[in-house]
Amino acid sequence: MPKEDEEFDQPEIKNVDDEPDLSASESKEEAQIKGLAVKDEGNAALMAGHYTEAIHHYSTALSHLPDNAIILSNRALAYIKVENYGLAIQDATHAVEADPSYPKGYYRRGTAEFALGRAKAARKDFRNVCKLRPKDKDARAKLAACDKDVRAAAFAAAILSDQAVALSDTFNPISLPIEKSYDGPHPMGELLDDSEKEAALFEPNKLPRMFVLRAVEHFKSQKVIHKRYIAHLLIAAKHYYEKQPSLLDIPIPTVGPNEDDPTILPRLTVCGDTHGQYYDVMNIFELNGLPSKNNPYLFNGDFVDRGSFSVEVILTFLLFKMSDPECIHLHRGNHETRNMNKIYGFEGEVKAKYDEKIFDLFLEVFAHMPLASVVGKKVFVTHGGLPTEPGVTLSDIRNIQRGCEPPNSGLMSDLLWADPQPFPGKSPSKRGVGYSFGPDITESFLKLNDLQLLVRSHEVKDEGYLVEHGGKTITVFSAPNYCDSMGNKGAFIHFDETCEPKFTQYEAVPHPNVRPMAYAAGMGGLFM
Repeated sequence: MPKEDEEFDQPEIKNVDDEPDLSASESKEEAQIKGLAVKDEGNAALMAGHYTEAIHHYSTALSHLPDNAIILSNRALAYIKVENYGLAIQDATHAVEADPSYPKGYYRRGTAEFALGRAKAARKDFRNVCKLRPKDKDARAKLAACDKDVRAAAFAAAILSDQAVALSDTFNPISLPIEKSYDGPHPMGELLDDSEKEAALFEPNKLPRMFVLRAVEHFKSQKVIHKRYIAHLLIAAKHYYEKQPSLLDIPIPTVGPNEDDPTILPRLTVCGDTHGQYYDVMNIFELNGLPSKNNPYLFNGDFVDRGSFSVEVILTFLLFKMSDPECIHLHRGNHETRNMNKIYGFEGEVKAKYDEKIFDLFLEVFAHMPLASVVGKKVFVTHGGLPTEPGVTLSDIRNIQRGCEPPNSGLMSDLLWADPQPFPGKSPSKRGVGYSFGPDITESFLKLNDLQLLVRSHEVKDEGYLVEHGGKTITVFSAPNYCDSMGNKGAFIHFDETCEPKFTQYEAVPHPNVRPMAYAAGMGGLFM
């Protein structure tokens, strides 16, 4: 992600939604009639939450009225809703150029810039909105949010520059007293008097599974595990992950999940984004079984943000991980980062349920998580996509230095942010960060590294998964009805010894009445 003090000049993005320009072959009156009629269809789809349909209608309208600032701004809003911030910025910029007096062009661009962590650029746009609409309270609130974010980023940078020792190396969880009113589970069933023994329980393979299962049930009741135990967990997880390589080698189990039922073959289950949808994660376990050595999972990043039960999701994963490291594997996603957590709700949620120190410990864990895996020696799995530079080997990925926020470009950025595209080569991403990669790049990477398939996540798909690039690229997304609005299915993949993907789809399940992004600060509500 760009740093706050960096200038960013977005390159032109090839927009596959654009339709051929018909305006030159139509009279002005004919173009107006046709364009505005289709625009109205787009508005109806947008209001109904059918964002892909809205984008299609707006694109058709723009084929008749290519310089209409209102239609460009409306399509920018639809792109914001589906997280294509680069395309939103591009459309909003065209809207501003078409009509510099139209405030919504600046408003949409500022919103997309803010979503990408470019608070200074967003601030310029909201200043323009305030000049055009000096009495607009909403625009002034957004400007204030940008100012606050710029100041916070400067303060955080100053603090980080002074921190020589990680919090996980100095913080003592035993200093946190456990109140008599605490009604949650204890690792050994009761509070221990031996502080060293308590800390040792959170080391890999030592955390009692019964404690994990009781914690899962406690979370279902919208209750939290005591902060002292969570601090132990996060510190132990950070120390565990910093010893792991950036690229994992995950074998297919030799024993099936149910030893009494030989018809269920040994398999690994790969899941995509879960985004704080805890009750949908519980449904995955209901459908597919709890994580265990013989029923292992790989969750491919973006555990947090958007959904308002992100704390419960990531803590459940980490509890299983430290209880039995072989039962669950976790990759870092682009949302396991400081900037995304600030905007999309995880920071606010952690501070509401725990405090700032616990959030800082989460960031340390995220910074050390692996970035990719090779499953069964045949399948490459990573959150975003492939490196767009030629000649990258698995050894290059294995040796990526972690323990930091992602840089603006390079291998780590590609693995966290890249998306597939249907045409060859690489192009600036529709997201406004990094690049998209074509089928030729997929083919070359797999051939060079003796692999047969790429599995990635990072994008909502209507059916929960999508096969692209001639069967060589699979996107899997495991958060059904994403943000309570998208209507998509969720999916997960089974891989047995053949490494041929087998898909399971499912619908969303009910959850407590806490809306998505409930803990997001500033402009978080704009991105729902």
